[in-house]
Amino acid sequence: MSEQEYAANLRRATLSSSVGSALEYFDFAMYGLMTAMVFDRLFFSTSNPAMATVAAFGVYGVGFLARPFGGLFFGTIGDRIGRRWVLVTTIILMGGASTLIGALPTYEQVGMLAPILLVVMRLLQGFGAGAEQAGATVLMAEYSPVKKRGFFSALPFVGIQAGTLLASVVFFLLTLMPEEAFLSWGWRLPFLGSFVLILVALFIRAKLQETPSFVQLEKSEQVAERPVREIFTRGRAGVVIGVGLRMAENGGSYMFQSIALAFVTSAAIGMDRGAVTWGVTFGSLIGIFSVPLTGKISDRVGRVPVYRFGAVFMLLFAFPAWYLLSLGNELIAVGVIAIGLGIAVNTMLGPQCAMLPEMFGNRHRYLGVAMAREISAVLAGGLAGVLGAALLAWTDGNWIVLAIYMATLAAITTASTFLVPETRGRDLMRIEDAVRISTTEQDTATSALPEPAADIVQDAAQAPTEQVAR
Repeated sequence: MSEQEYAANLRRATLSSSVGSALEYFDFAMYGLMTAMVFDRLFFSTSNPAMATVAAFGVYGVGFLARPFGGLFFGTIGDRIGRRWVLVTTIILMGGASTLIGALPTYEQVGMLAPILLVVMRLLQGFGAGAEQAGATVLMAEYSPVKKRGFFSALPFVGIQAGTLLASVVFFLLTLMPEEAFLSWGWRLPFLGSFVLILVALFIRAKLQETPSFVQLEKSEQVAERPVREIFTRGRAGVVIGVGLRMAENGGSYMFQSIALAFVTSAAIGMDRGAVTWGVTFGSLIGIFSVPLTGKISDRVGRVPVYRFGAVFMLLFAFPAWYLLSLGNELIAVGVIAIGLGIAVNTMLGPQCAMLPEMFGNRHRYLGVAMAREISAVLAGGLAGVLGAALLAWTDGNWIVLAIYMATLAAITTASTFLVPETRGRDLMRIEDAVRISTTEQDTATSALPEPAADIVQDAAQAPTEQVAR
């Protein structure tokens, strides 16, 4: 690949990953907003409002349960046949299910069939999303210039902020509608409209070439025949630590986006739902700048220090944040949610974009990133909704239990940052995982393209035994 071709594909990879991220997080943010405000009233019996909210968040969590299976299935394919076509398939599956949510009948129309159909759509949506973000992460890390990998890998994740921002703005505009019209047909519009993003993403991804790292792996005949076996033997340590790293980032994100909104608009607090969504909007605006900025900083000072700062910030912020949310002041609530998303969550997301792919060897990188991301999505993101809604119902809106839950997630992530070696500048053609080697290893790379796989395999074979991970 010439330098001109490489530059063109880098731009195309950035754009395609950004559009996919925007679609995924538009749908998930919108679903979270609708769960807290709409779905409990439209898809479940309203005889017990508190339990209807718990049930709605239960369906929200079902999407997370499907994600590890999607990550396992598509991650295996991505490590065997390449990244490109997996990303085409996942955008169709994920976006198609999201579009169909906008056409579902309600509980009043078809009874129990309504929540059943909603569960099916969430399963399909989660199955596709289980590999979409992992694929975008791996794609950008393998295309990015090595010395600027943190910055370039973070750029598509601006799509996350754009998708979340778009969802919050659209939702706010929808709340300006008369409530009867909003609950009748207005809520359907954003889901049906996501079909446009699917077409844009497909158009871009159809022209994308395979990543240089995977091409070199194919040329050297080092493609893994059984990536699942490898990831659960050689890559197991990386997956476990990757899950720990994402507990605060993923769980905190969904707590601020959905649980916080349900908390402050509950009968105990009584804030206006439309006003408080501005917290998510401003948080996403901050994230558009904080994600690439922290990715760039991680290129200079390392991934681990930046990531640890974000985790510690959330740990210290948890109790003041939920106490301030309990005061019932809309302006304060907007500020708390914006800081929680824009700074606490996104300071971890920025370096994570390059860090997770750097943690895994080339033969099972896609699957490793997918498993780390999606198992944590179940444990942190999915449980955040179900457990948070349950805690709200069981404790009559007690802010302390929610603060304890968030602080626990942050403590797990903080501890995990002490278990992973520094990965900045690591050569992505290496076969071994970073977690399996010494924390003193510092790979150097002077080119955006990796070394031939044969040289990497030889390096691994000749590595001294003291470099093997503890």
